[in-house]
Amino acid sequence: MEIIDGIAGREEPITALFRETFSASEGAAEGRIVAGLAHDLLTLTPASDIRVFRVEETGRVIGAAIFSRLIYPMDTRRVMLLSPMAVAPDWQGCGVGQGLLRHALEALRAEGAEVALTYGDPAFYRRVGFAPVTEAEVQPPLPLSAPHGWLGLSLTGDPMPALSGVPVCAAGLNRADIW
Repeated sequence: MEIIDGIAGREEPITALFRETFSASEGAAEGRIVAGLAHDLLTLTPASDIRVFRVEETGRVIGAAIFSRLIYPMDTRRVMLLSPMAVAPDWQGCGVGQGLLRHALEALRAEGAEVALTYGDPAFYRRVGFAPVTEAEVQPPLPLSAPHGWLGLSLTGDPMPALSGVPVCAAGLNRADIW
């Protein structure tokens, strides 16, 4: 199993991973939505605003985490939003996701990112240090359908900061149906 930074022409296998994973857990319609989101992020986001980390086993993409810049206009901190993330169904429960995230968060920290945010399953993301944040502390780009899934992590060692203003997300994430 190898953790690789970057896309490197692997857009289709990464997109297929999201389709397979979310179809298996949430149904085919959700699989199509998340695969479309991943495709848009991979193909439309400027390289300076996206970081992709993937896990491959014998040439197969079995895990992927996409981080994109989340810009708070009234705050100078560098904030990265994790969305989406997936581990192939037959590899779940083997530590692939946690290992991938630990690697990604350390790489982002080394690059100067100060905060990581995500919107997902608190039980999973708490295992790598994320904690719930309120919309008052850290406003999301769009209204949340499940506010309990809004999570943050300081990458500096300091407590999770409040972030000021309405953030601007990558174009691929600027869709009410995913929030």
